[in-house]
Amino acid sequence: MRHGDDPVRHGDDPVRYGDGPVGHGDGPNGDGDGNANGDGSRGSGDSDGVRGRRERPWIGASVGRREDPRLLSGRGRFTDDLEEPGTLHAQFVRSTVAHATVASLDLSAVRRVPGVVAAFDAGDLQLADITARLGRPVTEFVPTGMPVLAREKVRYAGEPLAVVVARDPYAAEDGVEAARATYETLPPVLSEEAALAPGAPLVHEEASANTLLDVSMFATEGIDGIFDDAHCVVHVDSRTGRQNALPLETRGVLASWDDREDQLLLRTSTQVPHQVRTTAARCLGLDERAVRVVVPDMGGGFGLKCVVGREEIAVGAAALRLARPVKWIEDRKDALTASFLAREQHYDVRAAFDADGRILGLDAKIVCDMGAYSCYPFTAGIEPLMASAEMPGVYKVPAYRVRARAVTTNKAPSAPYRGVSRPQYVLAMERLFERAARELGLDAVELRRRNLITRFPYTGVNNVTYDPGSYLESLNLCESVLKEEGWYAAKEKAAAEGRHVGIGYSCFSERTGYGSAAFAQRKMEVVPGFDISEVRMDTSGALVVTTGTMSHGQSHETTMAQIAAEELGLDIARVRIHQGDTDRITYGWGTFASRSIAIGGSAVRLAARKLGGKLLTIAASVLEVPAEELELGSPGEGGEGVVVRPADGGSVTYRELADIAYLKSHLLPKGTEPGLTATASFDVFNDGTFSNAAHGVVVELHEGTGQVEILRYVCVEDCGVAVNPQVVEGQTRGGIAQGIAGALFEQVTYDEHGAPSAVSFMEYKVPTALEIPEVGIQHLETPCEFTETGAKGVGEGGTIGAPAAVLNAVNDALRPTGVELNDIPVTPETVADALETLETRPARPARPLEHTA
Repeated sequence: MRHGDDPVRHGDDPVRYGDGPVGHGDGPNGDGDGNANGDGSRGSGDSDGVRGRRERPWIGASVGRREDPRLLSGRGRFTDDLEEPGTLHAQFVRSTVAHATVASLDLSAVRRVPGVVAAFDAGDLQLADITARLGRPVTEFVPTGMPVLAREKVRYAGEPLAVVVARDPYAAEDGVEAARATYETLPPVLSEEAALAPGAPLVHEEASANTLLDVSMFATEGIDGIFDDAHCVVHVDSRTGRQNALPLETRGVLASWDDREDQLLLRTSTQVPHQVRTTAARCLGLDERAVRVVVPDMGGGFGLKCVVGREEIAVGAAALRLARPVKWIEDRKDALTASFLAREQHYDVRAAFDADGRILGLDAKIVCDMGAYSCYPFTAGIEPLMASAEMPGVYKVPAYRVRARAVTTNKAPSAPYRGVSRPQYVLAMERLFERAARELGLDAVELRRRNLITRFPYTGVNNVTYDPGSYLESLNLCESVLKEEGWYAAKEKAAAEGRHVGIGYSCFSERTGYGSAAFAQRKMEVVPGFDISEVRMDTSGALVVTTGTMSHGQSHETTMAQIAAEELGLDIARVRIHQGDTDRITYGWGTFASRSIAIGGSAVRLAARKLGGKLLTIAASVLEVPAEELELGSPGEGGEGVVVRPADGGSVTYRELADIAYLKSHLLPKGTEPGLTATASFDVFNDGTFSNAAHGVVVELHEGTGQVEILRYVCVEDCGVAVNPQVVEGQTRGGIAQGIAGALFEQVTYDEHGAPSAVSFMEYKVPTALEIPEVGIQHLETPCEFTETGAKGVGEGGTIGAPAAVLNAVNDALRPTGVELNDIPVTPETVADALETLETRPARPARPLEHTA
């Protein structure tokens, strides 16, 4: 179906659940294109559900997080909690300049420091580079190797030059201070403009014009004429600040050699254990089976840990050389200055509208500052390719042209961070709609309504097909909540009193459940997508489930268990989840891009379904009835599973069936293999599934201080079937907090020499609980038609919508000043300067804003 068509929407309105005003619709989406047997996806396994009846369904229940008792009582085991006998400690000698050739590196004094065991530079370790590639011509993409330890050139302040290994962390730090490096400094390239300037110094000699990616993916024929003839053309130039993902737990690794297994063991804090294994094996010249990666409890990642870091490879190499366990824990200074960063992007965008407010065309130029290197495996294309492919978003854009570039600069390299370009391009799109509404004299919410996609499936001008969502419903509900609570009246009252209150919105979709097909469209050399799960029932009838996803706060121990328990009729207490061990998990792509429940959860359900089929086969033999007459029943006493025959009440427990499968295999039906194990995979072969949301924000701007106070925050989200609504709300609130951080607080800056300005939390402004408001969340439910649970992803949506909604609210409050802001973060200084442009204002009353809750 072409983007110009008016496709029929399939199914009823989305289901509404949660607190708040009356919702829309009374049922889930029904049939439609993109179902499991069409161009969507199924993994291995029968597509029909195992027969069963459930008195207590687990999917949709707000089950308490099973992880919490361990983590909240201090019994969690994080990387820094791990220790082996004889463990040594590593720290890195890092470049003190942003751009230079290395004239000399002298480690002789390091090796004389008391407690120092060894010090290695690039020449000592002889490791292969980490090189991320795209299958694109050099005119579009330039691959650049990232050395594990810098050799003849350094490209950002903080780049590792050598690793120092000592008996304790303090001696390692002393050793680092004893290192002596001399440099022949080069002019640093510290901005997009400097990178692209004619004759600019080159960060990489092979990357002319300091450009790693330059693609023009879409260019609708005749788009210039569309803009020439349009009733209204609006322009927005928007820049977003460089950010640090700041997981509570910094990066770290404990590396040791296992003589018995002839294997290097890396216990590391990563979202992608199998990718770390692959990269470590290649850099170290080992067979992949000779590297095992195990992930302990992890204190956050947010995308920062879904790429492979140089340090974990170097520490593994040191452990091999010394035949001793070696541990490295990143300190907060290095985390702020030398770790992967994200978000520094520039959008120069135009939109054409007709007199009725219908968008006619979108023209975008996008430049992303990706720092010194491509991250592995996603490359420097991760941000510009995401933005250019998905920028039209929730709107019916009939014509589109985009050029997207990734430039390299002398800053720490960029990696995915929660949302990956979507907070930025949504901000640019929403600013276009706000500006167009002013030019056309229309209400900005109404202008959005006229342009939102409302019939599904919808194939956009960007060749992306959007599955059913609740774009219009979520916006309507978000607006109605703020109106019913009295915020529009409160805003008018505040204006009459000389105070500055504004209301802002954002509408967006979040593509989730990226499968192999979607990643292949980016022409990645390494193509993520599928997930594999194994379920294994023991002789007691309890279940062990493996998943290739990797929880770092998303509650997989709870939600994956809910999925397996639902399918097999078990109590959740009888299900155990295993993840993050490359020797125990067949293969997995880890957790990023809101893929875990949509893809990993689907694999879990398919594997559980296979096992359920085997249970029915064995039970049929025991009860001497056809398997078609049996069902998987509700959990019995002690949460034990049971197979029942509804016709006469006959039953047999899972424990009894397991006893036969393992201990009395001679009683198994002919052709049935011993044991109770099933494996299934799941992948998505269409464009993925799209969650969506609308955010509404009320702010007050304070004169003098320029403080932006968020008075009310409302989010209406639709992530399909919520496996655990409590977890969904937690993910949404956490994402919104990070989005607010980007809108108002956080930014990594550099001095003129390329030194990071923020080396601690004294300089890097991180919001606290005092700055983050209580968030009101409303849920709509449009089930995905091709995931096994009906779930869509939810991990990044909060972060995506928050910056645009907050900025629009600030601009609404600034409307009397005539000042419009398009860049984030919005600083108090900027707000205070804007408010000072008002010539006269009524006296400010000394009482808080009143509103009707």
